[in-house]
Amino acid sequence: MRILKPINILIISLLLTLSSYAWSMDLSAAMAQLSTVKSQGLVGEQQNGYLGVVKNQNNAQSVVQLINQARNEQYQKMAQTHNVNLSEIEALAGKKAIEKTPSGQYINIDGKWMKKP
Repeated sequence: MRILKPINILIISLLLTLSSYAWSMDLSAAMAQLSTVKSQGLVGEQQNGYLGVVKNQNNAQSVVQLINQARNEQYQKMAQTHNVNLSEIEALAGKKAIEKTPSGQYINIDGKWMKKP
């Protein structure tokens, strides 16, 4: 009986680890959910070229993290290609993303979330 407890704990730990991998989101899943979480008001565009979490519900944090990582990789490539600072690329991307954001979705201006008029 004593040996069963450590084995049970090991099995439960293994199952929890495996299930977290199965539930983890990848970039394509995050991209597929982006318009939904933006229209639900959970995620918005920021002036720095990255997404931000407006309301931390559902998968908002995971979507933001995965897409921001991909954006950062692209911004770094563009900065190297055009021999400019990363911050310039980020600011330009942020400006364009905010311009493209449809009315009623969230944007972050000077640190404050607001619905785009």
